[in-house]
Amino acid sequence: MVRLKPGQRRLVVAHLPGLANVAAGSLLFGQFLSARLDFAAIALVGLVTWVVLSGVAFLFAAGDES
Repeated sequence: MVRLKPGQRRLVVAHLPGLANVAAGSLLFGQFLSARLDFAAIALVGLVTWVVLSGVAFLFAAGDES
């Protein structure tokens, strides 16, 4: 695992949830604007991306308290 200094960890925790929201928003809500039929697969990718990035942010936030 990557060893981050406390300042780097705070930066990741501050910006990773925003990145997760952008990824989920573009993959989920972008489907309503397109005519593609594979909505379920791309929506699932968006949700998984959001969960993974949010989980990483929570892990880094938990490690910041030690």
